Amino acid sequence: MSAHVSRPALIVADRWRDYQLLECGDGMKHERWGAYTLVRPDPQIIWPRHQQVAGARWENWDGFYHRSDQGGGKWEFRRPLPDHWKLAYESLGLTFKIHPTSFKHTGLFPEQAVNWEWFSAKIAAARKAGREVNILNLFGYTGAATVAAAKAGANVTHIDAAEGMVKWCRENLVLSGLANAPVRTITDDCLKFARRELKRGRKYDAIIMDPPTYGRGATGEMWKLEEHLWELLAECRALLSEQPLFFLINAYTARLSPTVVANLLAELLHGRGGSITAGEVGLPIQRDGKVLPCGIYGRWER
Repeated sequence: MSAHVSRPALIVADRWRDYQLLECGDGMKHERWGAYTLVRPDPQIIWPRHQQVAGARWENWDGFYHRSDQGGGKWEFRRPLPDHWKLAYESLGLTFKIHPTSFKHTGLFPEQAVNWEWFSAKIAAARKAGREVNILNLFGYTGAATVAAAKAGANVTHIDAAEGMVKWCRENLVLSGLANAPVRTITDDCLKFARRELKRGRKYDAIIMDPPTYGRGATGEMWKLEEHLWELLAECRALLSEQPLFFLINAYTARLSPTVVANLLAELLHGRGGSITAGEVGLPIQRDGKVLPCGIYGRWER
């Protein structure tokens, strides 16, 4: 039985209170992260700023990330900011550590809240029916998806090749009151870990992954999305339980379209039935009501 595949759809994370995307234009975005506002570059923003402020300097910011012609960049702060602060996602009762990093990120992708809502509801429904839910989160970064899944009642295995990101995940678990939740946080290469789990006979009811375009494993292994993604997906298919709940793929590369992700899931889960939805994730822009596209997703669900 083949899965039913829906046409690509845009889903928007519009339930935030502590976070707002205030304005976009001229390659930059102005955001409110709790009590602080930041201006950061974004390659998707190729349209000009609002007509009334076109060419004007960005105002009312606490931190501004300046890109360097040699690559990378650095932060300029107008006032002393704390090294890190907390941000709440009240809809699900989650709290995260925010820290402006040297590579412009803050440790959180707020557009992913729309996926947290989706899989949290699926986990909660399964738990209500008396089912234990084991989830594998690959390329887990600072663990926002791990925290959301644990909050919904799942047992989670969180994998990332960067030890600092795994430590950050543990901090986010503590902030959300989940210090004693059934979560394994492991620094490892995702493909090697999946293969070892197969040998151990371990099974998972759902898999979440956010593969990078390029990356290196815990011991320097090179990862290239186009060359290695299917290899990883095939290993993950063998890790699924007899009655899996869902499979979620997120991507932040322009090299993949939502249709490609839908095709990957359809091939991967052929014969499992269920349904597949793919599309873009986005954030609403407060100033003018536009939506900033922030990546793509593909969901398979039973």
